[in-house]
Amino acid sequence: MTQKNSGCLWMLAGFGLCLGLIFFALVFSVGALGMRNPVKPSAAKFEEAVVMDAKPQADGKDAPGKIALIHLRGIISSMEPGSVGETMVDDLKLQLEQAALDDKVKAVVLHVDSPGGEVTASDVIYNAVCKVRDGGFGPANKKPVVVYMGSLAASGGYYVACGGSHLMANETTLTGSIGVIMQTLNYRELMGKVGLEAVTFKSGAFKDMLSGSREMRPEEKDYVQKMVMDTYGKFVGIVARERKRDEAELRNGLADGRIISGRDAKEAKLIDSLGQIEDAYSKAMELGKASGATIIRYESPFHFGRLFRVLGQSQKASVEVNVMKSLIPKLEAGRLYFLPSFYVP
Repeated sequence: MTQKNSGCLWMLAGFGLCLGLIFFALVFSVGALGMRNPVKPSAAKFEEAVVMDAKPQADGKDAPGKIALIHLRGIISSMEPGSVGETMVDDLKLQLEQAALDDKVKAVVLHVDSPGGEVTASDVIYNAVCKVRDGGFGPANKKPVVVYMGSLAASGGYYVACGGSHLMANETTLTGSIGVIMQTLNYRELMGKVGLEAVTFKSGAFKDMLSGSREMRPEEKDYVQKMVMDTYGKFVGIVARERKRDEAELRNGLADGRIISGRDAKEAKLIDSLGQIEDAYSKAMELGKASGATIIRYESPFHFGRLFRVLGQSQKASVEVNVMKSLIPKLEAGRLYFLPSFYVP
């Protein structure tokens, strides 16, 4: 190779390197900007994707109107990031709002496949569902919400479902688990074995009541138990009101935290009917007076800012060997949860 050709190659390589550095600088700067200025929920809008085409009518035309399919999957948590909003809770609220304000959407199918999660997050989504059902976005935007329970709609998942106009489940669905849990760990004896001692400075007697470095005092246990029972009372009250059941009967029976099948839930009047997801679509068309309507779902819109933000986040490489930790969520101390007992490690 001649010296001239070699020099040209070095110049091209240097030019390419400069372009690469400029590109990555742009990616990281835009990503950092996106982290400082996340997408505001009020400005976000989901795109639509067709799940099932409209059925032709007698005149050969497609049926007017749409049924919006919205998914609630996994642990309900305000700490879980959203695809459009700040959190997964914001995403659910935005999708419900978009469906309510769309004149072409005649009803909503909320597909719940969740074991539950945080108390407040579950309550926020429940109220958002009620807002659609009860016309909270205006009388003209009042729309029926058919809740379809997948393989699991327990505790907080059932709490959210109670906001629906019609509750449907599969016979094998696991639901119920009406109850509240709070967890903390006590490692006092372990600290003693390794020669560690916690030194705590506090402003009040109850400031460190969930500390694992000492035994809880009886009055602290009573205080925490009262918080749990007050939240449980709200849960049972919502179930009793929404399902038209006697609250005392629930407290003395099914509302003891037990998991029940979809069939048992139907017999106990905790749901309205049994069926498949297609039956939920049909029920939504019936309640929304939109026979043969198109079934649509919401998807996150493509956004370059979001792409750059993801690319700009450095991820630490790691290998997860604790399978149980990856499958079972960690309950944070001092946080109330609507979760079944088998989700507590």
